[in-house]
Amino acid sequence: MSAGDVETYYEGGRWKNRRQGRTRAFGTGENKAAVQAQGRAAAMRDGVEHIIKRRDGTISARHTYPRRRDPRATKG
Repeated sequence: MSAGDVETYYEGGRWKNRRQGRTRAFGTGENKAAVQAQGRAAAMRDGVEHIIKRRDGTISARHTYPRRRDPRATKG
């Protein structure tokens, strides 16, 4: 993860989005899907990676925007 990547994570009973390297969330909510969509839109707009975490803090998915920046050549 590099500074500026968007992270969707669970903390304090709420789902949140924040940029890597920062401590303050830029979006929060009770619904993971809604907060994740907000994080995806921010990552797409800024052309960075979106890291989605589970409640326990482990990474469930990573998406690189735009796709041509993805270091892995596999689809998915």
